[in-house]
Amino acid sequence: MIQRRVLLASAAGLSFIAAFRGWRKGTAAAAGQPTETFEVQKSDEEWRRQLTPAQYDILRDHGTERPYSSPLNKEHRKGTFACAGCALPLFASETKFDSGTGWPSFYQPLAGAVGTTEDRTFAMKRTEVHCHRCGGHLGHVFDDGPKPTGLRYCMNGLSLTFKPSDAAPS
Repeated sequence: MIQRRVLLASAAGLSFIAAFRGWRKGTAAAAGQPTETFEVQKSDEEWRRQLTPAQYDILRDHGTERPYSSPLNKEHRKGTFACAGCALPLFASETKFDSGTGWPSFYQPLAGAVGTTEDRTFAMKRTEVHCHRCGGHLGHVFDDGPKPTGLRYCMNGLSLTFKPSDAAPS
């Protein structure tokens, strides 16, 4: 016979695991918010085939890369940073700055390129930034950036690609 204490402890443990998974994913659905519909729709299997496991973790599961791990931190050429999921241009290189946080940071996205949602994961209130076309998680925006906007779009480098301005058109 199962003791009541063991049953209650097991239920509490499972509740904690379910809550932690919701925090980890940070999705609107996990937070009880309505989900948005995006122009680019793919199955989970299609995203897994297209993206590396690390890109999938960030773009589709709202993960975060280790700070200072992205080669895009040192990218200083003129060009455009685009979504690694759907290639939508997101940020002009002229808006990139060194925030000292370890992630590529920008003070302004291209017009209509990103969307935002409230993120209450990890017992914090933040603003999550996602690609307007495919919904891929890019990072977060904070109000401690430089002029002229005062914003810091703190992006995961793995969620972005870079195309230099001098690159031949594809």
